[in-house]
Amino acid sequence: MEISDVLQAFIQEVTRSNGVGRLFLMVFPYFLLFELPINVIVLLGVLHWFVRKHSTPMQQSFYHPNVSCIVTCYSEGRDVQKTLISLAEQIYPGSIEIIPVIDGASVNQETLAAVRDFHMDAALYPRRHLRPIAKWQRGGRVSSLNAGVEHATGEIVMVLDGDTSFDNTMVSAITRHFADPDVPAVAGSLRVRNVRASLVTMIQALEYLLSIHMSKIGLAEWNIVNNVSGAFGAFRRDFLKQIGGWDTHTAEDLDMTLRIKSYSRRRKIRIPFEPEAVGHTDVPVTFRQFLTQRLRWDGDLFFMYIRKHKRNLTPSLLGWPNFLMIMLTGLFFQLVLPFIIVGYTLLSVVLLPPATLLLAFTLMYVLYFSITSVMFVLTLLMVSERPAQDLKLIFVVPLFPLFMIVLRCWSAVALLNELLRRGHEESSMAPWWVLRRGTKF
Repeated sequence: MEISDVLQAFIQEVTRSNGVGRLFLMVFPYFLLFELPINVIVLLGVLHWFVRKHSTPMQQSFYHPNVSCIVTCYSEGRDVQKTLISLAEQIYPGSIEIIPVIDGASVNQETLAAVRDFHMDAALYPRRHLRPIAKWQRGGRVSSLNAGVEHATGEIVMVLDGDTSFDNTMVSAITRHFADPDVPAVAGSLRVRNVRASLVTMIQALEYLLSIHMSKIGLAEWNIVNNVSGAFGAFRRDFLKQIGGWDTHTAEDLDMTLRIKSYSRRRKIRIPFEPEAVGHTDVPVTFRQFLTQRLRWDGDLFFMYIRKHKRNLTPSLLGWPNFLMIMLTGLFFQLVLPFIIVGYTLLSVVLLPPATLLLAFTLMYVLYFSITSVMFVLTLLMVSERPAQDLKLIFVVPLFPLFMIVLRCWSAVALLNELLRRGHEESSMAPWWVLRRGTKF
């Protein structure tokens, strides 16, 4: 007897035996099961990383290349000094070149003044060099990055946001990976700096902990890291020059990651994730600010995957592991699943009686809550370098499933905004004339 026959017989038996079983099979949100494979991949990767970390003795790295830190600045004001001081105080024996690039300096006077007022005592901070760049006309984040690379002299280039500060072991932790010549880029970990500003920031802190800190550990074990964050990533400078630097438009971090992966057809490359290299960034404080941010982020995914890189999404360019992961997490998980969830929700509201509707949404909540709880506990036990601090996020774990369901539905709005209105051209990351003069896709 085939498996399908056995499964059909089981379903018939359940539905014949009791009404609860029939109702469960009718309203269960099966689409959520599509999320299980990626969670299994992540958890297996984290387990593999945990075992490897505790079974392999840590070797001291003697690789200390010169590092250039490009700090993109636009409207951070005095807060940019937190970033600069965290870089100056790095525990790293090599030279660190700090290059804050002030975009639109003619109107961004407060940030420009903050950079000019920042002075590093050579005796207190040896081998630290501040080399600011004032871009008087605003050109956007990409132009700031390319300007920084042109002036950078370090072998390793770090790309950092002006509203992000770092643990003082960050540079040492992230540069050791570049001792391997097959590593062109390394992803760093991000945490929320203003976690106590509001309930919204606390929920985002939990999201960052699970979706960045934990998930990328698991993905990196299989060499399928999905993105080197634009707020915190490191690159080999020669490699950046070789592929032409950053390209116009938004989501320059995902664009760069996809271009690096496409380059793997020429040589075997590896993009590690370093959980001990930690940056702390500010996130939106209000729910409206959060939705505005995700409107751009999720819309950019459609632009990158469907419009700009659709011809590059092939196994011959990416390799089968990265291709399958992009198909699952990039195309289906990010672009298709939100519409399935919205459709399921609307049909449930229209077609199901109130009691059945309540059961359907309860099932959805319970599944999300179970996944969140398991990942949160495992993060505290195996991954977190700040377990006492992260444990305080337990109070928002019950809210996180509701947050994720709302976020999935909002992703559908963002995708439609990009599909119908080319929303990426309205991004605050660059002036409209820069985005529109870029190559059309």
